[in-house]
Amino acid sequence: MPEVIEMPKLSDTMEEGGIASWLKKEGDFVEDGEALLEIETDKATMEYQSPEEGILLKIIVQAGQTTNLNSPIALIGEKDEKYDLDEILAKHTKASSTPEKSEATPTPTPTPTPTPTPTPTNPVTGSVATLPGKQQSRAPGERIKSSPLARKVAKAKGLDISTIRGSGPGGRVILSDVEHVNPIMPMQMPSPGFGSIANHEPTVVPVSMMRKTIAKRLHAAKNEAPHFYLTVSANMTNLLEWRKSLNNNKTKDEQIKVSVNDLIVFAAAKALCKHPEVNASWEDTSIRQYHDVHMAVAVAVQDGLITPVVKFANSKGVREIAAESKELVKKAREGQLKPEEYAGGTFTISNLGMMGIEEFTAIINPPQSAILAIGATIPTPWVNEDGDIAAQPRMKMTMSCDHRVIDGALGATYLQTLVSFLENPLMMMA
Repeated sequence: MPEVIEMPKLSDTMEEGGIASWLKKEGDFVEDGEALLEIETDKATMEYQSPEEGILLKIIVQAGQTTNLNSPIALIGEKDEKYDLDEILAKHTKASSTPEKSEATPTPTPTPTPTPTPTPTNPVTGSVATLPGKQQSRAPGERIKSSPLARKVAKAKGLDISTIRGSGPGGRVILSDVEHVNPIMPMQMPSPGFGSIANHEPTVVPVSMMRKTIAKRLHAAKNEAPHFYLTVSANMTNLLEWRKSLNNNKTKDEQIKVSVNDLIVFAAAKALCKHPEVNASWEDTSIRQYHDVHMAVAVAVQDGLITPVVKFANSKGVREIAAESKELVKKAREGQLKPEEYAGGTFTISNLGMMGIEEFTAIINPPQSAILAIGATIPTPWVNEDGDIAAQPRMKMTMSCDHRVIDGALGATYLQTLVSFLENPLMMMA
């Protein structure tokens, strides 16, 4: 009897999984522990290693389809092994049904894969355009190694992924490879004449697993957690000088530049140590306060948002935080984060300052009780301690608080401590 490969649970919040791609085809031999397919979860797309050795006899759930956890997705067995698929699925359904149910739950039927949109071509030459030096010729039938995010971005840019030279391990095409290729834009069609009406159909964009989960979790968070917001402004003069000094005095072994966000993560973690009541979660009949700070940092990716976590940020130095953050962000944008790298955050920082956003509010990332929204550092007229008006580089921060855990005074006290750390970095060393 062939072994049934089931949809695994690859994240703590995963309820269903999508097949991003099969790395093996029917009839291929698969070793135990060899990469079998790429699964799209609610957090990321990741490779899944085969738990069995043998011939991939049958792919039950095709690429582009989704199914529930523990549902059959493939069969692995011996070469030319005979089997009855209906019988196997019926046995699996019966075995997975619970005693409380009067009848077996039918195996979910995967959603049909939508017909892919043809890759745009150069209207003059009829070929897909890439920059010289980035084209890669491959043998017919050769499998193209590429990250899921690279494929999605390539498709959005109208690029043929097979023509792009990969710089990743084993020639794998990664996001940065795609970003350095500029497609030739098609010739602009003349606009309709004055007074005419163009009839353009709306574009229907399928919702990814990540986007569905973001919608579900944040909708619940906004409705269940009573949000309130506190905004402060910090003079960034001393912090910017400190950053400049850190980056100008790197040793040969310290190649990573420290960003403003790295310093904010460092300062926010130190401030949470002073106010552990903010570093907490609501649990209906109790409040769980964390003594270690696991700082989640919001990162925008192709399908939405993911929050990789800098674990034990309260006990790490600035350069250590900078190096770890850079690696986590890189993995997030390439879809290579492991579940343990984005789980377990106790506090979140979302920074849109680098995009010119001066001030915003964010939705709390459950089960956390607060999220800090960081705006841009802007030269601002300010009345100083001497009563004179002077331009200061100031940054606004807004903390969204869960009122079940954090009261106004507690949130305000935490922000006061954080502002004092940002304005006087030496205080963090005390």
